[in-house]
Amino acid sequence: MPVGCPDLNAIREARKAIAGSAIRTPLVRLNAPGEIYLKLENLQPIGSFKIRGAANAMAHMSAEDLRRGVVTASAGNMAQGVAWRARELGIPCTVIAPETAPETKISAIERLGARILKVSYDDWWRAFEERRYPGVEGVFIHAFDDPNVMAGNGTIGLEILEDLSDVDAVVIPWGGGGLACGIASALRELKPATRIFAAEVTTAAPLLAAWKTGAPQVISTERSFVDGIGGKSVFPQMFERAKKLLDGVLVARVSEVRDAVRLMAERNRIIAEGAGATPVACAVEGRAGAGKVVCVVSGGNIDLSKLVEIFGTK
Repeated sequence: MPVGCPDLNAIREARKAIAGSAIRTPLVRLNAPGEIYLKLENLQPIGSFKIRGAANAMAHMSAEDLRRGVVTASAGNMAQGVAWRARELGIPCTVIAPETAPETKISAIERLGARILKVSYDDWWRAFEERRYPGVEGVFIHAFDDPNVMAGNGTIGLEILEDLSDVDAVVIPWGGGGLACGIASALRELKPATRIFAAEVTTAAPLLAAWKTGAPQVISTERSFVDGIGGKSVFPQMFERAKKLLDGVLVARVSEVRDAVRLMAERNRIIAEGAGATPVACAVEGRAGAGKVVCVVSGGNIDLSKLVEIFGTK
């Protein structure tokens, strides 16, 4: 395994640690041409896979650290995962959120009892880099660059192989990289021939830029409803992991992601957010290649107004 990635034992241990918080999600076939399967992480209690990594990270904290409370930087889904588990444990939770975070996700975080600090995008990004926020107490839980978080995410890989042992390719949304690298860590040990791709959207594809040039780049991004993925750059350590674990980067247009959201709703009655629909958009267009392709539908936390707008788009 690349440095800082969980091994198979850590992922199997994570499965035990998160069993009381995260559920085993179903793998269903997309009712459309081709052999595309959907790993439905949108059905988690918080509507996102993030509960897996959050629960496992907190399972590795000492009782003393837990009493101090937890802090995370998140645009929504990781915040919900940390806040959900913090509420279960009865400990304080503070979320550093960008001012642009969708109101649906902010409202969900507030319902879980977390304290929210809305900050500028640059200050939010700095919290990721420094793993802290000035004046805020508590143990910082990183949304992606943490072996325990990646191990929790890696449990998805175990479930995919148990449900579809002859899978040919897996397509995973790339936000910070913790989901893709976690799942890939499991797959590379158990079924190394599986093709593993990260999925991004054209308006914000920092991994593709790094992949093309061989090093992380700071890119210009364009806001869209695909809000769960696409930062301004890739952390160097996450890029090093990605180069060793992934086979490539697939990119979808925003219009294709919109079509994928509508397709899943129409054909399978599945509600996915933009990030969760991006792998499906890539797979439907054939970019993941032939054979049995699993798309990780990472979450379903989309504003209802945006969903109505998408459904009304021809």
